[in-house]
Amino acid sequence: MADKNLLLVESFFENDSAFESDGTDFDELDCSDPLAMSGRCDLHKGLRIEISEQPHTMRQVTNIIIALQKFKQVRSTEFTDHELFNIIIENIVEESMGLKVNCESSRTYNKQDRVIQCTVCDGLKKSLVQSQGTPNLLAVTLRGGNSNRSGKLGINLSTYTTPGCKATNGQPICLKIAQSNLYLACTKESGTSSQPHLILEDVKDEETLKTIEENDGMERFLFFRKVTGGSINTFESVKYPHWFISTSKNESMPVDMCVEEDTSRQKVFTLQDQKVI
Repeated sequence: MADKNLLLVESFFENDSAFESDGTDFDELDCSDPLAMSGRCDLHKGLRIEISEQPHTMRQVTNIIIALQKFKQVRSTEFTDHELFNIIIENIVEESMGLKVNCESSRTYNKQDRVIQCTVCDGLKKSLVQSQGTPNLLAVTLRGGNSNRSGKLGINLSTYTTPGCKATNGQPICLKIAQSNLYLACTKESGTSSQPHLILEDVKDEETLKTIEENDGMERFLFFRKVTGGSINTFESVKYPHWFISTSKNESMPVDMCVEEDTSRQKVFTLQDQKVI
């Protein structure tokens, strides 16, 4: 700034006089001196306003007016350069021009090193277990003496970096059955318009999951994890927005996908026995 004690106001007004009164309670500008003819007025001692004839956006004019209203709350107008700068920064509603990020490019998800191993229960305390002979998970209530379901299923949760350009619905993650190459995937049957389903898919080359690009076919392995209340988790498909991992209220039914509005299924989960591996 050439003169840090001078606030430049660029206006749409055709004349170069001070702002006309509109019935608001702004302080009157002291434009009785000849400087008013050149578009420069004293607001208070130590602060002046200069009105330029060059037009600019009405948003910027409004921003200055808001700032002037904020100035009224300050007891003294004898500002140092640093104080004046801080007041402007804190009180002016900035126009969102700034550096523009190219959000037209595709999203990229990069896998992080941190992996959490845990067990998963739904809102009815049913545990997720692997179904024998089918590419599905089941939600069951574990009981002693059940040889086929003697323990909870370990699941590895890996996180991905969040694309900074576009808003997301949570932390991107992938879910893998511990000590296997089986990953949870949200997919549709090839060539059909059916609703998405949750399956277990064997990933031969896990290197392909380190970097996932938007629409590269691998988004089916990604879910947005959102945590509320410190322990309540939901898992939304990245490939199919608004579809969530869910369980039936009935016993020993497959874990599948449902829309958020479906109240007949459980969409919330808790992670237990967590440890970083």
